[in-house]
Amino acid sequence: MDTPALSRDDARINWYRCKVDKQIMNQLMQRSDLHGFRQTLGQLALFAATGALAYTAYRNINAANWYWSMPLLFAALFVHGTGGPFVGLVAVHELCHKTPFKSPFWNEFFLKLYSFLSWSDYVWFRRSHIKHHQFTVHKPYDGEVVLPQELSFKDWKFWLGLVAWNPQNTWNVWKAFYQRARGRIEGDWYQQVLPETNQRLRRDHRNWARFVLIGHAALAATFILGGHWFLVVVFTIGTQYCGWLGFLCGTPQHFGLLPNVPDFRLCCRTFTCSRLVGFYYWNMQYHIEHHMFPAVPFYKLPELRRIIEHDLPLAPHGLWATWKEILAIHRKQIADPEYCYVPPLTRPLIPTAGDRAQDIVLEREAALAI
Repeated sequence: MDTPALSRDDARINWYRCKVDKQIMNQLMQRSDLHGFRQTLGQLALFAATGALAYTAYRNINAANWYWSMPLLFAALFVHGTGGPFVGLVAVHELCHKTPFKSPFWNEFFLKLYSFLSWSDYVWFRRSHIKHHQFTVHKPYDGEVVLPQELSFKDWKFWLGLVAWNPQNTWNVWKAFYQRARGRIEGDWYQQVLPETNQRLRRDHRNWARFVLIGHAALAATFILGGHWFLVVVFTIGTQYCGWLGFLCGTPQHFGLLPNVPDFRLCCRTFTCSRLVGFYYWNMQYHIEHHMFPAVPFYKLPELRRIIEHDLPLAPHGLWATWKEILAIHRKQIADPEYCYVPPLTRPLIPTAGDRAQDIVLEREAALAI
């Protein structure tokens, strides 16, 4: 099933895509400012509310009530931090596709707002994610997700970051932004995505890192000098702790599946979940559908799923069922590092043509065309 070897100049892979009527696909690709505002403002309001709850809990701690107010504070921070990954790269990801809003202005505005809040490098990620969609888990052309992936269950720092705060992770983020602000590009994938020949792109990358560093430093100084230092915990590093739910949602996307195959049904995973988790996760639990038709906004992925479900693998429902599958695969990969899970398909891998949007249209509409 492997895709034939590609040269660096090859433009695309001949991906299998389920047949969808062209008129229906055009309707699915329609964007809505209303839906975009509902997601972005709703999520930001929820993040602000949990942050306000944590701040209020902190302000009400005293010597007489510490025995119950401190646990309340930790619980509030846990809830606040749980939403952090979804205000971070999950949101930035969808906004990089330019699909949440009909208006390009609002897509770009919220992309930069979410990127600033979460210390996200959207300049690099946008370029990296284009290649991830074009060459999904094809070595060495997709450096964003490289299979097989490993799970670090034996590392206590891994658990610290999931259920509390790992200071090393925060330090690594700050150090990386400092290096980028100086114009240093480290790592082969970064060098490939931000080539030295594209000085304008590198300048944008450097300037964004400087903006984030200076902006957060100014806000942190304002918080501290104003007597509200705890806002540094709530806002400055508010997306960098208690990342358990983001991990549980994000890891299944490609884990344990086949690399180097031109079929998203075999290299991506869809699961279904509650509306609350789907809201947090911007419906990226529909990951096969998202890769197959990236121009479809996240709020229309459930509808797309219903249309093409007959041609997709069965999807586990809920994180519990999904992780039973993930852990079973993990155990098999420990015993046999070459093992990959191959979901049963109702139809074989036969590239199809018909009344559906073509690859070039999907890529252009999803902001994936370079």
